[in-house]
Amino acid sequence: MDAPVLHVIGLTSIIRERVLPISGTVHARLHQKVTPSDLIAETRWAREHVLLDVARLLNVSPNMADSLIRCKVDDQIPSGAEIAVGKGIFPRSVRAPRDGRVVAVGGGQVLMEAGETKMELRAGIPGIVKEIIPNRGVLIQTAGGLVQGVWGNGRIDTGTLVNLTETPESVLTVGRLDVSLRGSVILAGIVKDAETLQAAADLPVRGLILSSIFPSLLSKAREMRYPILVTDGFGALPMNSAAHKLLSTNAKREVTLNAEAYDRYTGARPEVIIPLPISSDPPPPREVETLAPGLQVRMRRQPAMGMIGSILTIKPGQTTLPSGLRAPAAEVKLENGETVVVPLVNLEVVG
Repeated sequence: MDAPVLHVIGLTSIIRERVLPISGTVHARLHQKVTPSDLIAETRWAREHVLLDVARLLNVSPNMADSLIRCKVDDQIPSGAEIAVGKGIFPRSVRAPRDGRVVAVGGGQVLMEAGETKMELRAGIPGIVKEIIPNRGVLIQTAGGLVQGVWGNGRIDTGTLVNLTETPESVLTVGRLDVSLRGSVILAGIVKDAETLQAAADLPVRGLILSSIFPSLLSKAREMRYPILVTDGFGALPMNSAAHKLLSTNAKREVTLNAEAYDRYTGARPEVIIPLPISSDPPPPREVETLAPGLQVRMRRQPAMGMIGSILTIKPGQTTLPSGLRAPAAEVKLENGETVVVPLVNLEVVG
């Protein structure tokens, strides 16, 4: 049986897509070396649309209105400018209610985009541009350590990794945060209160890597302007040993924290990327793996949720579980020495 792979790898090739949400202009060049802060693409869009019914306002037919309209598509119109002028001794006129761009003209009407907003897309990670996606963005390749999580608040940033955890069970509190952590990505453990999230924002930090977070704090976490990544789940779960070991041993390195939302359809996960110097490209990570004895796995469900173990055997056929259900299962030896029988669907490979 194939299982998903949770990437916790010391060194691998990483290729990531960085794209605009809508069509725009790509500034990056093929094979360009980029840093996380480099501008690679930008676009503009309007916050609202304004429809001017010229025919009705001038009390003429749509065909007549079209002949009176003085603007065309893509014209930038300042507030108060004349859009159309009627005929007669005392002609009425139609003026733009605000600054905007004309996007459509016809049928006696003018449609304008107003309140234009500019979006700049940064590289987000250091690396080499391997492919240009026309009008949308790029593919960037880098190499280094990779640690994936289970939840992210949709932000991305880069900073020096600082370890505040003595053990995988450590809890981050307001008292642990001081001005020396400003601009850092913090390996932080468990967060139990909103005050801690706010204190991190007030410094501000560049990101938090948490083992777990209380479900009641998710709304607050989404509001934070810095990235928050959860490695193991919700509640008071310790960090899995593989992630904790890799992250803690890379403290004081520059890391990129991309806390994008998990997407089961595309395979995108929130992740920490630890760029490392290389002499040749390491192999890319596997996305799926066939379960077999000897593989390192992580428990995806209670009672041993988040714990790391090794598969001892794959049970033949189906196994009757304590719940009374029958399912394909494996015998797994956990790091604490305990041996458990786990449904295969509750396992993910770590590697």
